[in-house]
Amino acid sequence: MLSAPEIGATPPQASGGAERASPVRTILLATDLSPTSGPATNEAFDIARRLGAHLLVVSVIDTSAPRLPGARFAPRVDQVRDRRQASAQELVQRGRREGVPVTFLVWEGEPGDSILEAARAEDADMVILGSHGRGPIGRLILGSVSQYVAQHALIPVVVVPRDAEAGAAQ
Repeated sequence: MLSAPEIGATPPQASGGAERASPVRTILLATDLSPTSGPATNEAFDIARRLGAHLLVVSVIDTSAPRLPGARFAPRVDQVRDRRQASAQELVQRGRREGVPVTFLVWEGEPGDSILEAARAEDADMVILGSHGRGPIGRLILGSVSQYVAQHALIPVVVVPRDAEAGAAQ
């Protein structure tokens, strides 16, 4: 993980002074696009803006996820994809307003492996994702995508806790 001083460092000027040269050109934001992913999304926009980087939003539809207790039907993948694409398009619009270039991908598969594969395929320089903060019991039962990505990524990973904004406001 990167520390705040490294993230906030001003990149050196490129030769000719016209463009900033930064080792971070593409930031991959891995998100389920839910309200709880807001702190990670805000952090990704902030870092991308400061570094002059492109923000690639990746949302993975976990097709192997079991139904929740009491659920009669699993959601259809095409419906989930449509909702995620609409939410991701809102982030593209936010990027336009904030001066951050944003694109998005909606993938299907196992989230941890899919995030790592997307980072490799899209030549990302950093991954930012949120942590649901389920605690040790939740991680034991459900696993932790953020923990998996942080342990297996070959590039820097920033994990933003779900309550990061609440802590910053205090």
